[in-house]
Amino acid sequence: MDWDKLRVFHAVAEAGSFTHAGEKLNLSQSAISRQIGSLEESLNVSLFHRHARGLILTEQGEMLFSAVKDVFTRLTMTETLLRESKDRLRGPLKVSTTVAFGSIWLSSRIREFLDRYPDIDVSLVLADTEHDLSMREADVAIRMMPPRQPDLIQRSLMTLNYHVFAAPEYLKLNGTPKTPEDLDHHKMVVYGDDARPPVRNLNWLLTAGAKPGIKRRAVLKVNSIYGIFRAVQSGLGIGALPDYMSREAGNLVEILPELRGPTVDTFFVYPEELRHSQRITVFRDFLLEKISAETF
Repeated sequence: MDWDKLRVFHAVAEAGSFTHAGEKLNLSQSAISRQIGSLEESLNVSLFHRHARGLILTEQGEMLFSAVKDVFTRLTMTETLLRESKDRLRGPLKVSTTVAFGSIWLSSRIREFLDRYPDIDVSLVLADTEHDLSMREADVAIRMMPPRQPDLIQRSLMTLNYHVFAAPEYLKLNGTPKTPEDLDHHKMVVYGDDARPPVRNLNWLLTAGAKPGIKRRAVLKVNSIYGIFRAVQSGLGIGALPDYMSREAGNLVEILPELRGPTVDTFFVYPEELRHSQRITVFRDFLLEKISAETF
């Protein structure tokens, strides 16, 4: 298969039309059409269904697009490494992590990293869903669970410990629980039923020390730990949070220190193809440096 024709095919499959692909490749619509027609003729298959609204891949087209997309992704990674070997510590670095960890912990420390490496262009992608690193949706990820993909390199970063917190305003109005049983009479902020927390039983505050027959009611259910953090910070109720959140917020009070919740292990993850990337190495070392200087 001719590589130029595959390059054109990849552009057309992504754009969904000859016109948009031509704009991207700076080729005329007729030139794009000829290349696709020639590729289909050489393979003796139809790659697209043509209709008034654009193009749709055939089953054979889907198979070819999957293979070509994988090749393009690997070539992009290789191009990045080649450029980096010439101009070290320069270029983009896209980092994926959760909304809570990225907003509260990482974003407040990223300035120091950029001061050290001003030619690295960092992008933070904050989402509670995993990005596909093998398809270059991000270069590296900080995840709250081990990666499931076998082609990813992982490095353990730290263990997050959950404790019980409330805002001073809440405690002033409602009193401070002295024993776990006292939580029966307090407002709880917990995960919602549709949440996907990194470990099971993160709603342990609803049962910890509860008297027999008592079913604690949550004043609010939220589908993310960042939402729980903000609600607790506002004085709405008591919640279980990773202890780093309290240090960053500065206005939360730990209560019932004898209660210990689940622990969450965090991992630094990146594709095998980027094993020798200096940008990833210095970013990983920066994280480990900051983590070792703090108590988790």
